[in-house]
Amino acid sequence: MTRTTRSPRRRRSSSPGSSSPGPSTAPASLSSSPPSSSSTSASSPSWASAIPNPSAPPSASRASPGGHINPAVTFGLFLARKLSLTRAIFYIVMQCLGAICGAGVVKGFQKGLYMGNGGGANVVAPGYTKGDGLGAEIVGTFILVYTVFSATDAKRNARDSHVPILAPLPIGFAVFLVHLATIPITGTGINPARSLGAAIIYNRDHAWNDHWIFWVGPFIGAALAAIYHQVIIRAIPFKSRS
Repeated sequence: MTRTTRSPRRRRSSSPGSSSPGPSTAPASLSSSPPSSSSTSASSPSWASAIPNPSAPPSASRASPGGHINPAVTFGLFLARKLSLTRAIFYIVMQCLGAICGAGVVKGFQKGLYMGNGGGANVVAPGYTKGDGLGAEIVGTFILVYTVFSATDAKRNARDSHVPILAPLPIGFAVFLVHLATIPITGTGINPARSLGAAIIYNRDHAWNDHWIFWVGPFIGAALAAIYHQVIIRAIPFKSRS
């Protein structure tokens, strides 16, 4: 008799209309079905949003810079209005400081090899003119920055869900091809921060003679890539797959 009289009381206390507080009064909808993807993301802890996504498009996340590591890429994204002037300046300053520190570390560990190989400073190779070097830097940076735009385009992300995950692959392949083509000409700059860091740590006259090429060329190439992508490519109507 005791068991039969207590069981109804337990049922009444666990019913939705019961006035007793505690976990038993939670709505049944929270446990009646598995959470959807939207509810899972909405209920994620606050610290989860601060985890950077290495494959996220530049400027797609405010928690991380998107892995620019190149003033030319940052400049191109700024021209495309994908990040603010303040943020662009901050990124470029940090990129240059990082390049200087990196070159200093290399010199500290392998000073003999470092000095023997010219400190890795970018110069126009013998047999090429300054115009050749400038053209190589413009074309090489155009290819790199345009690839960044294409690999992280929001239209392609909407159509192909795998694009954000694979974005580093075409970008890395573009860098590889540009190096193959421009190493014999300029040692491959296409990154003003990298050129600046090597020139400052090596600090020889010939490292500064053509240094302007490795700022003007990449910035022109980045500007052309931004204009081409925003004005021409983005103007093409988007057709979603049915």
